[in-house]
Amino acid sequence: MYTNKEIWRVTYPIFLGLLAQNVINVTDTAFLGRVGEVALGAAAMGGLLYICVYTIAFGFSVGSQILIARRNGEGNYRAVGPIMWQGTAFSFGMAVCLLILMYFSAAPLIRLLITSDSIYGATYEFFTWRIWGFLFAFVNVMFRGLYIGITRTKVLTMNAVVMALVNVVLDYALVFGELGLPEMGVRGAALASVIAEASSLLFFLLYTYYKVDLKKYGLNRFGQFDLSMVLRILRISCFTMVQYFLAMAIWFVFFMALERLGQRQLAVANIVRSVYVVLLIPVQALSTTANTLVSNLIGAGGSSGVVTLLHKISRMSFLIMVVCVGLCVAFPGSILSVYTNEEALLVESVSALYVVCGAMLIASLANVYFNGISGTGNTQAALVLEIFVQVFYALYIIVVGMVIQAPVDVCFTTEVIYYVLMLGSSLIYLKKAKWQNKKI
Repeated sequence: MYTNKEIWRVTYPIFLGLLAQNVINVTDTAFLGRVGEVALGAAAMGGLLYICVYTIAFGFSVGSQILIARRNGEGNYRAVGPIMWQGTAFSFGMAVCLLILMYFSAAPLIRLLITSDSIYGATYEFFTWRIWGFLFAFVNVMFRGLYIGITRTKVLTMNAVVMALVNVVLDYALVFGELGLPEMGVRGAALASVIAEASSLLFFLLYTYYKVDLKKYGLNRFGQFDLSMVLRILRISCFTMVQYFLAMAIWFVFFMALERLGQRQLAVANIVRSVYVVLLIPVQALSTTANTLVSNLIGAGGSSGVVTLLHKISRMSFLIMVVCVGLCVAFPGSILSVYTNEEALLVESVSALYVVCGAMLIASLANVYFNGISGTGNTQAALVLEIFVQVFYALYIIVVGMVIQAPVDVCFTTEVIYYVLMLGSSLIYLKKAKWQNKKI
């Protein structure tokens, strides 16, 4: 059984890595929040559309990560390389196909989703620059899966710091036209993110070549494209790909509802969402740890200790979130002022922030148990649970956001419902279902 110290040793580099990665979200929102409400709304809608597609690759990498972690737990290290390289080839192929598809379908797709002409124009401008990041991001997630799977997570921190620094400097330069570069507004924020992702990939390639025992992990040769290996990965990851896509698509439905309430409400929602994403960082880090440690534990023959391990990780997650939520409740103005200097916008965002804080206390438990299910290898069950929860989520936001057209803070109560249902269904599954001996 893993001790708290061992859990934290895997978690804290993931946490620091996610923190640095989310500097991209924070800086984009902070810089564009000072450009105007339209730019802020465009970054929200364009960014979410980008992430909806990106999560397909992320879901594929999680399936690869589960397989890598299982082989690592078994001590079958040389089997790691084929999973990594074959998965990377497939993921890059997806990036090229989706880039072409999104480039040519961007205009009608965005027009279908957005009613405001000004937000439509700015979103199209942002998105058609942002999608070039697929070429780098789809490979980056495979390296992330590799290092989490073999529990060498410190590299994620270093990588994310490089990416964050590049993004912050280029955001400042390209959004406002500083450092001798042109003033590009929303296009500048998108381009800065693409270059930051390219720098991240370059770092991963150099680090892997110089610092990893390539022969030990079977990374020293690529070999021919192995369709059977890709299909083996897809048998696990196809469910996580759909699961993550649906999770982000439902967020897009949420923002579609708010966009129809007006530019002001959309701006408030984007500011609060940015804080929400930052609050999720420790939860996501511990959830990722739960996923990979469960897979490693089962690979080492320790299925009986899985639920105890998840209880231990969930307690850590909840206690950390109590501290984070306490700071948000005590200093809401200071936290929200990072994103805008407009006093009225700050005041309107506070009540929605409080709702998100309540949801995060439940999320700190729900995400850990839910990711533990994926770690067992039963990603199909995780998808079924996700769909079950999202049906209620979608119905609620359609009624509250589109039919009743309730204020932003009321719309954010969907997150409370989402996490309550996720927590309940995950605990029922872990207690009642037969998952202990699933082979992958």
